[in-house]
Amino acid sequence: MKQTISIGKFIRKRKVTKFKAIIKGLFEKKGENILAIDVSKQSTYADFLVLCTATSNKHAQTLADKVVEEAKKNKISIMVEGYQQGEWILLDLGSFVIHIFLQNIRDLYDIEGLWYGMPFYVIEEELKT
Repeated sequence: MKQTISIGKFIRKRKVTKFKAIIKGLFEKKGENILAIDVSKQSTYADFLVLCTATSNKHAQTLADKVVEEAKKNKISIMVEGYQQGEWILLDLGSFVIHIFLQNIRDLYDIEGLWYGMPFYVIEEELKT
């Protein structure tokens, strides 16, 4: 089940307020195709997987830097893997695990396909009024 949802609605509906600044940061740094997969019923290591596409290795690192910055501001512990290569950066924030991919790597590993059948949320940036 795939549903398009704004950042604010996703945060309220899924009760994940402490991660709002992190998700907004992905949009601020121009992350693409941001998708959250609710794996809480099938996983013991996380409640959500958040996938984001970067346009280059440097862009992936910039996105990861923003996630780390926001996590520290919000006192959320974080572990980072794959930063140096910048093709697939994994950021483990406990109940949220963020994957930042280059498009070809995202296509190759097909995380969406691995979690087929779980609730998917295509997250959209909120319109500024």
